[in-house]
Amino acid sequence: MRKLKTISMLLGLFAITSCNQGFEEINTNPNGVEKVLPKNLLAPAITKVVGYNMSRSQRLTNELMQVTVNMGDGDGRIFRYEIRSSEGDYLWNNWYLQLTNFKDIYTYAEELDSKTYMGISLICQAWIFSMLTDTYGDIPYFNAIQSKENNFTPSFDLQSDIYKDLFVKLEEANTLLTNSTNIDGASDPIFAGNALLWRKFGNSLYLRLLMRVSQKSELGTAAIIKKLVDEQPTVYPVMANNTESAILRWSGSSPYVSPFATWRPADWYTPKLASFFVDNLNEWSDPRIQKWATLSDGEYAGIPSGYPLGDPPASKSTLPTSLMVEPLLGNILNYSELQFTLAEAAIKGYVSSTPAKTYYETGVTNAIQLWGYELPENYLLGEHVIWNEDASLDNKMELIFQQKYYALFFTDLQSWFEFRRTGYPKLPILSGHLNQGKMPVRLNYPVYIQSSNRENYRKAVEIQGADNINTLVWWQKP
Repeated sequence: MRKLKTISMLLGLFAITSCNQGFEEINTNPNGVEKVLPKNLLAPAITKVVGYNMSRSQRLTNELMQVTVNMGDGDGRIFRYEIRSSEGDYLWNNWYLQLTNFKDIYTYAEELDSKTYMGISLICQAWIFSMLTDTYGDIPYFNAIQSKENNFTPSFDLQSDIYKDLFVKLEEANTLLTNSTNIDGASDPIFAGNALLWRKFGNSLYLRLLMRVSQKSELGTAAIIKKLVDEQPTVYPVMANNTESAILRWSGSSPYVSPFATWRPADWYTPKLASFFVDNLNEWSDPRIQKWATLSDGEYAGIPSGYPLGDPPASKSTLPTSLMVEPLLGNILNYSELQFTLAEAAIKGYVSSTPAKTYYETGVTNAIQLWGYELPENYLLGEHVIWNEDASLDNKMELIFQQKYYALFFTDLQSWFEFRRTGYPKLPILSGHLNQGKMPVRLNYPVYIQSSNRENYRKAVEIQGADNINTLVWWQKP
């Protein structure tokens, strides 16, 4: 027992030390001010989180969702649905680390009576906590990030309770940001200090999360969605166009340099593009393929994800090196994603003020325009793109999500979350997919949690289920 306590204390001290690393210049004020200002913490914290997300989009999401194939037959090939138990350590550690900074932003802003920074902090906390719980399920939430209070063994909270509080945070953020003042633009790499745009992002995030748990009728999410969209749209403003998208657009100048910019091109080229990703773009004559794929023998061509073990196909297209410095890979939540979310809400009868077709076609158009292209002539009339009002709910969902899949390109783990929720888009499963051909539905808790927070870990597993990649999280369960 004494050994376990020692481990816990060391981990807690490490967490505090790690939290301060990288912020020493910020936290040491030459004028002797004891506490940093919110404006000094915001940009570094956002930049780090977006960097973490891009790293795991490349490593996890792209492989699971058949964007890329990191070819090979060795252990731990993610495209084969084989995930090592330690894979989840990176995001768990780093997301919680930055949550400490966002919590501090709220505390310091409250002391300064800065409602804008308080609202921004709540939105960012909801954003990161939502990714944590959607990745692992039940997690430390209400008593998390309390190392300063000497709580190194926080209890795990039910995902249902976490979601309820995420909604409370986003409601509070909307209230705080109503008629609030802008902040220092230099402290904000996303909206350059515009409080209204933060408010719109918060409400757009609210809709993302409401839809994610919309099948859980006990939360009354359908009524909340209707309130936001149909009944009180001026009280809950959302993104209105591409320019209002939440994107950390990498400028290429320090500190806003893409985390991929330092990679060797040889490492970037290692994964090949998957057939599913490339073939749809080819079939639709989608102009985005020019930015998302290299030519292979004069054509854009992918390889099958899940190709048979021991039978590797010929190498084909890869992600171009231009994406290593692409500003749009810093995407957090864009306007097109919001439109596809609203299209789903409309076909399910949650909202009625705008037809689902309008949301869908607006999403398709803006998803292409975001990448600098105009919608090709007759694109919306293509056989696999055209909206059919008489189609079944299943067909409409497939139509929406095959487009949403591309709108979520390099957006943390979102397309994986959405696939787990809906089963769309319908990905081909081949003989080389392991795990009985089943998409992994969560990541394992970090291994060290089993010893440093043993009792709470055991309780979490007892309630949620075995700590493996096939245990459904709450919003996936019937």
